[in-house]
Amino acid sequence: MADENKRTPSDFLSTVIGQHVLVKLNSGINYRGVLACLDGYMNIALENTEEYVDGRLKNRYGDTFIRGNNVLYISAEKSADAS
Repeated sequence: MADENKRTPSDFLSTVIGQHVLVKLNSGINYRGVLACLDGYMNIALENTEEYVDGRLKNRYGDTFIRGNNVLYISAEKSADAS
């Protein structure tokens, strides 16, 4: 029964495709956007991307590609509806 509650990182990532995510890079820069796709190397494609440096919005991009070896983590953003 405990096995039913186990989820892998791949399970998580497949549930957040098409959702808003936060991607933190090893450099400390954050990107927020809609996760379009990713591969086994954690290469990430984001849509409607915002770049945050030191917590401040620095740039807005349409589509963004982030190389996987730069990624520290990916986090699902809470939706505005889930209050």
